[in-house]
Amino acid sequence: MTAPDETHYLSALETWHSQRLAALTKDDGWLSVAGLEWLDPGVWRFGSAPDNDIVIAGIPARAGTIAQDAQGTVTVSLDPSAGGAIDGQALQEAQLSAGPEAPTRVTFGSMSFYLIERNGRKALRILDGNSRNRRTFSAIPRFPVDPSWRIVADWVVLETPRPFEVDSVIGIPSTIMVSHKAVFSRDGRSYELWPTHGTENAPMFVLRDGTSGRETYGASRFLVGEIQKDRIVLDFNKAINPPCAFTDFATCPLPPSENRLPLHIAAGEMLPLFQAEA
Repeated sequence: MTAPDETHYLSALETWHSQRLAALTKDDGWLSVAGLEWLDPGVWRFGSAPDNDIVIAGIPARAGTIAQDAQGTVTVSLDPSAGGAIDGQALQEAQLSAGPEAPTRVTFGSMSFYLIERNGRKALRILDGNSRNRRTFSAIPRFPVDPSWRIVADWVVLETPRPFEVDSVIGIPSTIMVSHKAVFSRDGRSYELWPTHGTENAPMFVLRDGTSGRETYGASRFLVGEIQKDRIVLDFNKAINPPCAFTDFATCPLPPSENRLPLHIAAGEMLPLFQAEA
């Protein structure tokens, strides 16, 4: 990069990092995720009292019921005295949607939950706006920015999509069909990365490298590529910690063996820092 280009790049990277921190630390960011309750078919009482089927601290003792039928449809019924809300409205009953963009959200003050689905199994993701992780989060250190780690790779189309069996930190695997791979060179050697998540226009790579478990989170880091026709930008300065680096209740995918690179990628996010509570 020329000096002016590098100046613009560094400025844009700082803006991106600020937006990343804002998303992480907001009320419903990953730092607020404080529980995960898997659901089976049936009717389940929930609330803060210990004799509930699903115990959620910080909400009324008898908050309502969750029901899942044989077809997997999940509904919530709130106790009228519990003071809860469904998608911000004073409703007492609703079907819970597990859509990734705007799932139905049930709220009690600073506490809330919504439905997620993983390979056919459903669970309640519980959020606490006053969670310990949110209170004690300090910063995400980063390696010094190195523009040489912004790599423009070949975006190779496979003749036949390839299935990947992708495991997760909770032990629920999924089969993902991959239609492209990124091929790049570093220090005279060729490497490949396979996108197992993300979208067509923003494919995501789950990877490990020589920093994993030392300077960076051991399970993986995530990297979202930037498509440029038959090329893809792999900006490792934007390699980020997965959600499971910020909460014990995430369901992060693990990298396939092909994405465990024999490289020391000293770029992007390092292990997050948390302050000790008095």
